[in-house]
Amino acid sequence: MHNSPKWLFLVLADLQLHAARGRVRFTDKARRELKALGLGLDEIDGAAIVGDLTAQDFFRRLVSDVSGEWMYEFKPEVCGLLLYIKVVLREHCAVVSFHEDEEEHDEDSDE
Repeated sequence: MHNSPKWLFLVLADLQLHAARGRVRFTDKARRELKALGLGLDEIDGAAIVGDLTAQDFFRRLVSDVSGEWMYEFKPEVCGLLLYIKVVLREHCAVVSFHEDEEEHDEDSDE
């Protein structure tokens, strides 16, 4: 997406940096969702997927009703599945949601 906003590339660079430094953290809910995919993925795999996200995977950003922080939503294809990944950038990259895309996205309260 050559028309992507400049802030998206900064977000992606931060995600790559967090992943490379082992600073991706999963909420309990995201851990359960990752396991429920049935792909045999663990948190290390999940962090690698987060670090490999691209502008083409970006879906939208929104402000969390819970924390007031920006949340970034991505929809990458992994192992033939379209996934839905929601992240919040903090000191560590917090993965809030990580599951197969279901087209309905409620704000997760397990941040």
